[in-house]
Amino acid sequence: MIFKIAFLQILPGKSLDENFLIGKKACIEAKERGADIALFPEMWSDGYDLPQDYNELNHFAIEKESAFLNGFRDLASELKMAVGITFLEAHRPKQLNSVIFFDRMGREILHYSKVHTCAFDLEKVLDGGDDFYTADLDFGRGTVKIGSMICFDREFPESARILMLKGAELILAPNACPMEINRLSALRSRAYENMVAVATCNYPEGHPDCNGRSTLFDGVPWQADGVRDMCVFEAPKEPGVYIAELDLDQLRMHRSSDIMGDKYRRPDRYSVLSDNSVCGVIGGEFVHW
Repeated sequence: MIFKIAFLQILPGKSLDENFLIGKKACIEAKERGADIALFPEMWSDGYDLPQDYNELNHFAIEKESAFLNGFRDLASELKMAVGITFLEAHRPKQLNSVIFFDRMGREILHYSKVHTCAFDLEKVLDGGDDFYTADLDFGRGTVKIGSMICFDREFPESARILMLKGAELILAPNACPMEINRLSALRSRAYENMVAVATCNYPEGHPDCNGRSTLFDGVPWQADGVRDMCVFEAPKEPGVYIAELDLDQLRMHRSSDIMGDKYRRPDRYSVLSDNSVCGVIGGEFVHW
């Protein structure tokens, strides 16, 4: 069973209304090309523009029940195609970096806010999300269990691990940063160690600090005839709507027979991971303070 993902690797406009129209056009193209879901890059509502002044930031933030999001809800229903739309979400005390997934009937099935914000940089003006979530996405020919992480979340193995433990088969990851060998390797690792597919949609070259290269790692590192490359799709740097195919049958066969994921974990040995008094490693030793 093939599941088709559209990466909307496109440049934003200069306003919320313009971004809706650009996004709508891209979604229509995705549907015409047979996509089951269209995924936007990170914080599409304002093109990942993050003013550091809170009053200005509040002006950019939108409510969950805004006309912008309801427009994509209606579009998903009209096109009979799922849509993962990203936005700067109005929230107190600080705003959130969020994504909502609407299924092909226009029903909201997943709402996730970035847990690992880039608090060392522009996202210090944002709050982080509380948890990771999964949902069953009915795409007409079948169902796939999806989850989401956003950009910097990928650098923390716990993000994808929690989603795997909650049943995710496919992690959909909006992004806004330069994709190079190290970040791509992190995505590859999340797919390999959890036996999940990871689809990442980035802004194209021409957007500040971005370079396209949206990817699909399908989570299947080998088959009976040997080792294979899990990167089954990588977009070029240029803007465009790119379609990648995920073989769900192949992924599910791998998950049922291989040794990764949850099969041989030893959570009784991982207590240090939840010990908040452990703050770092110096000279190979854990340092508590």
